[in-house]
Formats: sequence, structure tokens, C-alpha cells
Amino acid sequence: MDKGYIQIYTGNGKGKTTCAVGQGIRACGCGFKVLMVQFLKSWNTGEIDIIKNIDKFDFMRIGSPRDFTWNLTDREKSELKCEITTNFKFLSDLITSKKYDMIILDEILGTINEGFLSEDEVIDCISKKPNNVEIIITGRNASKRIIEKADLVTEMKEIKHYFKKGVEARRGIEF
Repeated sequence: MDKGYIQIYTGNGKGKTTCAVGQGIRACGCGFKVLMVQFLKSWNTGEIDIIKNIDKFDFMRIGSPRDFTWNLTDREKSELKCEITTNFKFLSDLITSKKYDMIILDEILGTINEGFLSEDEVIDCISKKPNNVEIIITGRNASKRIIEKADLVTEMKEIKHYFKKGVEARRGIEF
């Protein structure tokens, strides 16, 4: 890749992670090496199972398995913050290593919104990316400063969702 950009998929609609995974698969199909780093998710999902079978598509989670953040105790939130901040330095080093052509930071915006990482830490990290590395960021509520740092921003906007009719998350569709 000659020039890598920063992409953001944000908003309250469905499809942010799905879009990022699709970008990663496309990149692998073109011979690029991809890393997907997932924050704040700990349940098994269909995309992870298939990613593990794709050559040149690496996957890692930051944070041990837990419930949704709004269900965590203060102690559990403190432990999770420690895990995220400890591993974030390792991630920053991976971004600058030039080992990957594309790095997906899935739900990293959630780490900012939940207070596990600061906006400054994330901006500093993505600012250090080599010129030929593509960064994809997902999550709700992208801040103005993060958006300004990006080259492409897409907002997934919920218009209508069957969850509001009581339909629970479905395997193979939502996870």
C-alpha cells in the first residue's frame, strides 16, 4: 500500500464492526497483512471464527472476558481499565512496527467513552501510524477531534431496528 488513511465507522446504527471486518477481508484478498484489535467485547462472534481461518488476518482482544460495561462493578471497571492501558502500549508499538498494512481498532471509541483510554492517548497513537498503514476505527460517539484526525468518516445511523420490538441479538446476524 502506497498511502494509508484513517477511516472511522461510527454512529448508533448496526454494521460498524461488520464494515471493518469486510474491509479487512478485502485487504487480505489483495495480499495485505491485517490486524484486528477488539476492545470491550468478550463474547464469541461469527466473524472471529472465520477471521482465524484467513491467512494474513490476525486477531486479538484487549481485556479479559466480562459482561457489558454498564453491568460491571467499580472493581471490575478498574481491572478492565488496567488491562486496557497496559495492553495499549503494546498496541501502539504494533502500529509503528510496520508489521501490518491495515489495523482495525474495533470499539476503541467505546474505550474513550467509558473512560478507559483518553482521547489524547488514542489520537497520539493513531498519529504515529506509518504513512503506508491503514487504520480503521469503530464505535459510537466519535468526537470532533477524532473525526478531524480521520480521512474518511461514515456514520451508521439507526432508522429502524427490530430490537425495539423485543428481538434479541441473533447468532450469525448480530454476533
